[in-house]
Amino acid sequence: MPKAKKQLRPVGNSPYSRPNAAAREAASKAVNNVFRMNTDLGQHILKNPGVAQAIVDKAGLKQSDVVLEVGPGTGNLTVKILEKARKVIAVEMDPRMAAELTKRVQGKPEQNRLEILLGDVIKTELPYFDVCISNTPYQISSPLVFKLLALSPAPRTCVLMFQQEFAMRVVASPGDALYCRLSVNAQMWAKCTHIMKVGKNNFKPPPQVESSVIRIEPKNPRPPISYDEWDGLLRIVFVRKNRTISAGFKSSAVMALVERNYRTWCATNNVKLEGDDGEADMVGAGEGEDEEMEVDEDGMGGVKKVKIKTGKHSRSRVREKVKGLVETVLAETALGEKRAGKCDEADFLKLLYAFNQQGIHFS
Repeated sequence: MPKAKKQLRPVGNSPYSRPNAAAREAASKAVNNVFRMNTDLGQHILKNPGVAQAIVDKAGLKQSDVVLEVGPGTGNLTVKILEKARKVIAVEMDPRMAAELTKRVQGKPEQNRLEILLGDVIKTELPYFDVCISNTPYQISSPLVFKLLALSPAPRTCVLMFQQEFAMRVVASPGDALYCRLSVNAQMWAKCTHIMKVGKNNFKPPPQVESSVIRIEPKNPRPPISYDEWDGLLRIVFVRKNRTISAGFKSSAVMALVERNYRTWCATNNVKLEGDDGEADMVGAGEGEDEEMEVDEDGMGGVKKVKIKTGKHSRSRVREKVKGLVETVLAETALGEKRAGKCDEADFLKLLYAFNQQGIHFS
């Protein structure tokens, strides 16, 4: 009598069988399709609890503190902040993440101490807070730093995670390869310290670059100078940081901008523009010609060309006078032949003060 044919048992049906590679990949895709990270929004969730705890510890939180967290994601960092602070204000752009964070604290005592603001932190009017902690989406790094530095009253401290290159720009010193307008601006208004490096494998999904955590402690009281004025000067001198400062003022577009500001200052202070014709006094008030000017737009040394109106009568006697004032200031301060990448905060303050004494402004 012939033997009966054996029925082969399907591999996946046995509770003791191990799924093959294809099955594991299919299961992984199914999970990711339920909640896919939007890397376009910089969603790289910090998954290492040790790193999250170290960030919170470095913030030096008090039990009375209100903490602003930018980009809380699923809340791995948020829950550790809630253990130390009185309240957390979390600003999240993705409604899915906000829902996950709400679900995570629902029914717990921490629920009443967490406030979630849904929207773009750069466009959102922020309430008062004492400390800012952020695993920052990389594309808003520069705008976020400038927004935090401009706040009044300023937070006590900010502990922020950035792309490593950006973080090193913030703390760079004169002469460093990464020293730029961002470095000078940040260090003018705050004390900036590098805390630690964070490898890409501490995130899910891993980013393509390494990260670093820095601490920014705004100066109190704030330096008594205009931020717009200060930043306006830096935008000009850092367009080409390895060229001399005087070279930056040889651009016709820069001189047109300086002349326009000088005319505004003269009009505001009832200073007569001697030797200029009546028509030329209307520069900027009527029709003008567009002229391209290079500026360091994001503070990181990236040159961008913008168009400004220079007016019909850009080549006037006032232009020659302003040119002479600029040359005088650069010569008297002995900074004309120095390079912006080698100058420190004191040099830029000296230069700005000398320009202002001659009626030349940059805001």
